[in-house]
Amino acid sequence: MTKGSITKNLVLFAIPLFFGQLLQQLYNIVDSVVVGNVLGKEALAAVSTSGSLIFLMVGFINGLFMGSSVIIGKSYGAKDYNRVSMAAHTGIAFAFIMGITLSVVGFFFTPVILGWMGTPADVMPNSVLYFRTYFLGGLGNIMYSACCGVFQAVGDSKRPLYYLMVSTVLNTILDITFVKFLGFGIGGAAFATIIAQFVSAVLAFVKLTRVDGPHRIYIRKLKMDGELLKKELALGFPTGIQNSVIAIGNVVLQSNINAFGSVAMAACGSYFKIEGFVFLPITCMCMALTTFVSQNLGAGEVERVRKGSIIGSAISVSCAEIIGVIVFIFAPVFLSMFSREPGVIAIGTTQARTESLFYCLLALSHCLAGIYRGAGKTTIPMIVMLSSWCLLRITYITIIVRIIPVVNVIFWAYPLTWSVSTIVFIIYYFKGSWIKQIG
Repeated sequence: MTKGSITKNLVLFAIPLFFGQLLQQLYNIVDSVVVGNVLGKEALAAVSTSGSLIFLMVGFINGLFMGSSVIIGKSYGAKDYNRVSMAAHTGIAFAFIMGITLSVVGFFFTPVILGWMGTPADVMPNSVLYFRTYFLGGLGNIMYSACCGVFQAVGDSKRPLYYLMVSTVLNTILDITFVKFLGFGIGGAAFATIIAQFVSAVLAFVKLTRVDGPHRIYIRKLKMDGELLKKELALGFPTGIQNSVIAIGNVVLQSNINAFGSVAMAACGSYFKIEGFVFLPITCMCMALTTFVSQNLGAGEVERVRKGSIIGSAISVSCAEIIGVIVFIFAPVFLSMFSREPGVIAIGTTQARTESLFYCLLALSHCLAGIYRGAGKTTIPMIVMLSSWCLLRITYITIIVRIIPVVNVIFWAYPLTWSVSTIVFIIYYFKGSWIKQIG
């Protein structure tokens, strides 16, 4: 990432991430498609609430590993291979502990959190069963993310794609088998997911123990270096908090949607599955920019960082807006994959057409946040997201829904907060202080 064409480096790194994220979205959608068509709208509503709650639980932990990725990337760019190895071993050891923690916390606190979200009584039993089963696989989820973070930090975005391909195919086969043919119900969909997650985690971890390079993992060396862990957490903690506050804002939004009943829940949940595809170019280029910035700042290539940040952001914004136009036009067709109920399609289409033309703002916010994280400025995205995507979003929803009790007004919370975060991030970008060397 520190030599050659900037555009080529970013695109070649992002393409495997794109297909990996595409598979991840298909992976997530399979549950909804199978459950919605086989078990009905109540079961679909239960699965549809999954995005906010899962991101709340998993997002914080995955955010912590951003510090590890930044340190690995910077050290790799500076050719400090001993530090690369120490950071990788510390990150993986920490991931193992956090994965077990996630499983325990998720299993016991799922009913409480779903209650806070105002999950309707007719949906609650299925939701509890789905989430408790899902969180039993927390170790597989976290270990896979941590292993992929190591690969991506050193510029390898292909191997995570290969493991995800295997996992996606397996999840699809098991979903159909467990739910449709064996009649395991919604718990079968969650169980299929955790089996697939563990398979991808094992494949990624085994490869890390055999790969040639400073990021190779030796089981006997798996331990947490205290000083390095502190630095990783210092960089990663703000990202974890950022992920959590975004999720909290989304949980509040989901709670308000839940108040409009299972049809609205199914509609919005189905739309969020579609919106996940919008995140493909955004997430991929954001991840590419984080790695690009960390490696090039490690190598002292400051001007290359400036050029790369502009090029990567422009690519992501363009792709996101093209997808936004497609979603605006074909929203009813996409939503009909999840449910044939007119009410579900109507509400989902309204949400899609409210938000889709503003995807460019979402893309730019994420890209700039990724740039700042790569530069080690992880506190700035946290503050901006906390202010706009959590506090402002919650304030807007709390006030407006009580004045205008219509589900449609909730949807405007997203364009509003995307606009605010984009403006703040742009102002900070032109201040230039973010581009200083990582400490």
